[in-house]
Amino acid sequence: MPANTTSNPYGIGAAANRVDGRLKVQGKATYAGENLFDKAPLIGWIVGADIASGTLKQINTETAEAQEGVHAVITYKNSVEQRPFGQPEETQRFGQSRAMLNEDKIRYAGFPVALVVADTLEQARYAGQLIDFVIEPGPISLLTEHSEAQVTPESVDGGYEPDAGTGNIDTALNSSQRFDMTYTTPNQVSAAMEPHTSIAAFDGTNLVVHTSVQILASAVDCLASTFKLAKENIQVKSPYVGGGFGSKLGLHNDAILASIGALHLQRPVKVAMTRRQVFHNAPHRGMSIQQMAFSADANGKLGGVQHHSAMPMAKDYAFAEGTGVAARVNYQAEAIDSKHRVKVVDSPMIDSVRAPGDAIGSLAFEAAVDEVARALKIDPVEFRRNNIAPVHPITGADFSTNNLDKCLIEGAEKFGWKERQYTTKGTKKNGFGVALGMRMNMIVPSAASITLQRDGQLVVRTDMTDIGTGTYTILTQIVAEHFNVDAQRITIDLGNSDSPASSGSGGSFGASSSGTAVLNACEALSLKLSELAGLAKGNELVKLQDNEVVFGKGETQQQHNLESLFAKASDNALTATGSVAPDEGNDNYAQYSCAAHFAEVEVDTVTGEVRILRQHGAFSAGRILNHKTAGSQLKGGMVWGASYALFEELQQDSRDGSFVNCDFAEYHFAVNRDIGEVSLHIIEEPDYKACKLGSKGIGELGITGSGAAIANAVYDAVGARIRAFPITPDKVMAQL
Repeated sequence: MPANTTSNPYGIGAAANRVDGRLKVQGKATYAGENLFDKAPLIGWIVGADIASGTLKQINTETAEAQEGVHAVITYKNSVEQRPFGQPEETQRFGQSRAMLNEDKIRYAGFPVALVVADTLEQARYAGQLIDFVIEPGPISLLTEHSEAQVTPESVDGGYEPDAGTGNIDTALNSSQRFDMTYTTPNQVSAAMEPHTSIAAFDGTNLVVHTSVQILASAVDCLASTFKLAKENIQVKSPYVGGGFGSKLGLHNDAILASIGALHLQRPVKVAMTRRQVFHNAPHRGMSIQQMAFSADANGKLGGVQHHSAMPMAKDYAFAEGTGVAARVNYQAEAIDSKHRVKVVDSPMIDSVRAPGDAIGSLAFEAAVDEVARALKIDPVEFRRNNIAPVHPITGADFSTNNLDKCLIEGAEKFGWKERQYTTKGTKKNGFGVALGMRMNMIVPSAASITLQRDGQLVVRTDMTDIGTGTYTILTQIVAEHFNVDAQRITIDLGNSDSPASSGSGGSFGASSSGTAVLNACEALSLKLSELAGLAKGNELVKLQDNEVVFGKGETQQQHNLESLFAKASDNALTATGSVAPDEGNDNYAQYSCAAHFAEVEVDTVTGEVRILRQHGAFSAGRILNHKTAGSQLKGGMVWGASYALFEELQQDSRDGSFVNCDFAEYHFAVNRDIGEVSLHIIEEPDYKACKLGSKGIGELGITGSGAAIANAVYDAVGARIRAFPITPDKVMAQL
């Protein structure tokens, strides 16, 4: 998209306005469900199972098929040919088949048993109510106790080993005072502002899917795997994504069912999930049971750190969350023991949600660490500072950069930790909390092209997505700085699978990965221009100035007319490509972004109600590409962490495996009234061991540790240590 902003300057790091901001606030950005065709798309309605496990023994669709406006009722009996769900096994999970309506097996409550396709939503929904089906119930498996999780996953999200450690944990835990505790976190959901929506069209050869997805290349793989189509006959478009948070990393039932409808009828078909359908038909974060043990001497030196995680794994979908990763990296100890076990359950898909592993792992782990500090009567900030690891505690690798101690020092100073004042106002008492966060950084293979047009405009193409994080903007800034041009001369074309494949958005790797690919493309274009100018290599520094191209600097600087260079090229456009992949040298360093969170709360000693008065975060994530968008990412994460601490719980009925609070009326989360003052500061230190840009992941850092700071503040206020999140008034009152 061309930049449409008055923001100036527009180089890397500037707090520049979003180039897509005006389109979005004016309602002109086209999201997945708003795409228009020559013919209005038909509407698909999902009919879901009412029980989590069983076999579909009977389904009667005749009455539904006879209704006005209904074009088809698709079930496993008349669906299109598909490869079985989860195949091929050797493909990464987002590229595997997501087959639907292809068998009589029920995998979870809400599982699609039919798709009604009609002219209007009302017609499709009404006809769906007329479908009769009978499910023979099967046994329902859920995780209720830590001991039930006996399966060792092949890996945990992020590529971690399920088990890791160092030293003799039994000896270390018994060498000094020991502390044991178990924390639980509930099922949680990332219901993005834009519900999962797709429109699919098939012309007999080519399948085009407009959808809301975070990674396009794997979406193409998924459709090819599911429908046994050639990749070159598939196009996925997702230029605007109204929030993802991991729930749109891969394709889900909306895209698959819309494609089934389009393949079946050879008409465009739109499937837009309702909010309640999102809760069952899109991924969620599974509940966790985290058993921990620590030992520490009277001076607060940690001896042993043990973290054993139990979590559910959805049937037929091998995803395990790394809740124990914080125990492996946050602190040094004589011995560390981290293990992950899962139980296969009859549940909707469990997959990545913002900061997988770390969001809920830090919530429990940093609260447990606080317990140890309080029991030893050591200031929680000093306790943490005294145990920060100079190298990776398990691998011994040097950190590429590690400003964790600086985050604690500067964060405490700006928050006023040493000057904190305790007050009692009627029945309300205040308290203060602190917690740390470490989030792994990585580079994922990514590619981009850049084209210089004869009129001097620059066009960047990559299948990268912008899920609200500011990708359009930061890529514009990278190009603007490299060529020293105004943002208005730059167009960023995202979200089209026909463009060079990128990392996509997720895992906090998108900005650095796609940004480095774009930077490399810029450098390749500079080299191509210098070659056209007949300059020796090394003079490719380029500044585009009106219709002139400036090479080099100082005494060696040369200026060439752009038109003359195009004449030499015999073309109306010059295109160069760039790519990036993990460097072998990256493995020599432990790469993490880090955070220190501080919070002040007020607790009513009669009602148990918790009010957040203020939150402050100190963050370090390499070079900041845009201070405005980075700050928004961090604040949003801090708010979500607060929501995890106090509100969010997706409740599951053990009788039928269904979720019971599937809307925003009953799934409680933080709103404006629940959040106090939110402030932050960033300790900026470019990390060129991480990538050429010097940036590191920031999108998931804000949530990592913020909830634990609030939990610790609640304890500081009234002495209530709640180990079963969220911290609701009834749980607080039980400990007063």
